[in-house]
Amino acid sequence: MFSTFAIVITLLLLMFFAYRGYSVLILAPIMATLAVLLSGDFLSSIPAYTDVFMSALSGFLLKFFPIFLLGALFGRLMADSGAATAIANTVVEKLGANKAILAVILVCAILTYGGVSLFVVAFAIYPIAKDLFKAADVPKRLIPAAIALGSFTFTMIALPGTPAIQNAIPIPYYNTNVFAAPILGIIGGTIMFVCGWLWLQTRAKKANAAGEGYGQHDEADVGGVGAAAKEADILNTHHTSFTVAMIPLILVIGLNALFTYAIFPSIDFSSLKTQFPELNIAGSLGLWSIIISLVVACVVLILLRIGHWNNLQKTINRGTYDSMLPIFNTASEVGYGAVIASLAGFLIIRDSILNLNPDNPLISEAVAMTTLAGITGSSSGGLSIALSTLGEDYLRMAVNAGIDPELMHRVAVMAAGGLDTLPHSGAVITLLAICGLTHKQSYLNLAMVTMVIPLVAVVAIIILGTMFGSF
Repeated sequence: MFSTFAIVITLLLLMFFAYRGYSVLILAPIMATLAVLLSGDFLSSIPAYTDVFMSALSGFLLKFFPIFLLGALFGRLMADSGAATAIANTVVEKLGANKAILAVILVCAILTYGGVSLFVVAFAIYPIAKDLFKAADVPKRLIPAAIALGSFTFTMIALPGTPAIQNAIPIPYYNTNVFAAPILGIIGGTIMFVCGWLWLQTRAKKANAAGEGYGQHDEADVGGVGAAAKEADILNTHHTSFTVAMIPLILVIGLNALFTYAIFPSIDFSSLKTQFPELNIAGSLGLWSIIISLVVACVVLILLRIGHWNNLQKTINRGTYDSMLPIFNTASEVGYGAVIASLAGFLIIRDSILNLNPDNPLISEAVAMTTLAGITGSSSGGLSIALSTLGEDYLRMAVNAGIDPELMHRVAVMAAGGLDTLPHSGAVITLLAICGLTHKQSYLNLAMVTMVIPLVAVVAIIILGTMFGSF
């Protein structure tokens, strides 16, 4: 009983202090240790950190560090080469300023689906979005929701092949790949895109009917706005063509699919078991596909812009450093989850979650993923904690129920993208700071397109998957 109480208390404290802006890097080990102490096991508090917490943290780094590193590097290369801005300018030119909301959504979607970090996208696209919304006289308060819809939803958790880390995390647990349940992913992504876009369009029309336009805003350097504008000005000097800008994005998705469906299935990896007896080949192929595609895309992008880089060394270094905080934040949350899973009270919580609907583990999985994502304020953090503690149970339940692991993969990723944008989410706080807006001004619409509608999409996918299986 005390152990269960300790888990609940530390989870609430983690949410509270994360909302207050404290780093998860220090919060996670403190809350993990506090959970052990509140459970009454004072002697185990230090080894719980040195052995359990750090072992889980290092295990996560072992699996996913290359993807975080290469993803951040690719995003920085796309930004500093001017490729991101070239794509944005082309989409805006084709659609016109009168379709400001749709233009911002599509630009963000193209970039994030191609592998560019959502934070890089937010910084690069905000200055363009600001000018578009002002020209179309659409309320500025809708900009965060438009950026979030294109970056945080269907391209991150639903569309097959997306190289987002959220889509990679279930791979070693379910022996799947990033193209898991592709048609269901497309259906879920379509629901998020269409419903989110229509919602923002109706909000804009309602505001216009009430006489509300872009509004009067202080466009000073609030939370990095000036930095974003300055960076965008630098990018606009590169004059990268749209065709050149799209090549690396196409390579990321195309090579990923090529290795997943053609090259790797034709190779006999049995010899590797002799050299690496602990290797889980089925659970590694999906990760290898992402790593190879990102490496090739980074090299090709560098070569395409050779002789035109302002400072290639600085870009590469910045991209490398950009990966450090996200991966260590997520790994720390995984360490916290491992400590929680080691407590006696977790057995009660685990059994209650797993028994929500024993005949359909998809429901239990969705609840677990979105709840933990909401508590941690991170879809990747929630996914990692849930799968590291319950992944084996869910795989066993899926096999017993005759459910394809690909369906489990897609539901897990989509569900984690539900409550991950509660007010304390780091991504939400950063995006609002970039736009120079507050929760009061913009959060309602942002929550609608990143939480309510994605959760509706998850329900639809669970129903379709239960009726027709994975497809």
